[in-house]
Amino acid sequence: MLHRPAAIGAAFIDVWQWSLDVPAGVLPELVSAMSDAEFARAARFVRERDRLRFIAGRGRLRAILGGYLGVPAKRLAFAYNAFGKPRLAGSGEPPVHFNLSHSDGIAVLAVSDHYQIGVDIERVAPFREDLAGHFFSAAERRALHLVPLRAYLDAFYRCWTRKEAFVKAHGAGLSLPLDSFDVSIGATGEPRLKRLEGMPDAPEQWRLLNLTVPRGFVGAVAALTAGNPVTLRYRRDEPSPAWRPGVSVAGPVIRMRYGRGRGQDAEGRS
Repeated sequence: MLHRPAAIGAAFIDVWQWSLDVPAGVLPELVSAMSDAEFARAARFVRERDRLRFIAGRGRLRAILGGYLGVPAKRLAFAYNAFGKPRLAGSGEPPVHFNLSHSDGIAVLAVSDHYQIGVDIERVAPFREDLAGHFFSAAERRALHLVPLRAYLDAFYRCWTRKEAFVKAHGAGLSLPLDSFDVSIGATGEPRLKRLEGMPDAPEQWRLLNLTVPRGFVGAVAALTAGNPVTLRYRRDEPSPAWRPGVSVAGPVIRMRYGRGRGQDAEGRS
C-alpha cells in the first residue's frame, strides 16, 4: 500500500496522549477503525473495562496513523518482528515509526518518520518485591541505593520507564538482557543511555527524553537519532466533539453487541 509522507521531520517526535475510558457515543467510531482480527481480540477480553480500553487504544492508534499517511484507518496493516514489535506492513522502509504504551487508563503514542522509537508510561505505585534487584543493572541499583527513601519510588519509575522505552525502541524484546545497559535515574538534567554492552558509541547514538504526563505517572521516550537533537512535540486534535485526546471523559459503562454485520457477542468470554 502506498502512503503519503508523514512530514514530521528529523527535529521532532510527535506524542499523542488520550484517555482509554471513553463515552459510549465514541465507540462505534473506534470500532469502525479496527480490523476484524482486532475486533475478535477485543471480544475475548473477559472484563468489560479491559475490552473497552483495548478498543479505545487500538481504534485511536489507527486513526492517528491513518491521519499521517492519508489512509483510512481500517485499511492499515501491521506486521511484527521476531520479538513482537509492531510496524506498518508493506514493502520497503515504513513511512512512520510508532510505539504505544498505556497504564491505568492513559495511552501515549510516539510517532516519528525518521527514528526507531519506544515509549513507556507507568503509574507510580508502591510495591514490595525487589524489582530493582531483578530488572536493573548493577550501576542502576547502586544509583538507586543513594536516593533518599522519600524519593525512591519516583527514581525507580524513572529508571523503569527509561529502560522499558529503550528496550521497545531497540526492538530485541526480552532477548536484550536488562543488565546489559544502564540509564540515568536523576530527576534533573537530560536523561541518558549511559552504557550498552558491546556498543561503546551507543550513548552518542541514542536519545532518552522525559514525557510530560499527568500527576502520579512517569514516562519516557527512547529514539535512535544517531546524535541528532530531537524534541518531543505534543499533539492534540478533536476526532469527535465528545472525545478530545488527553482529556478524561466520563460516560456510561455499556454492554452491547458491536455492530459489524455479524452480530458478535462482545462479552469477552474466553
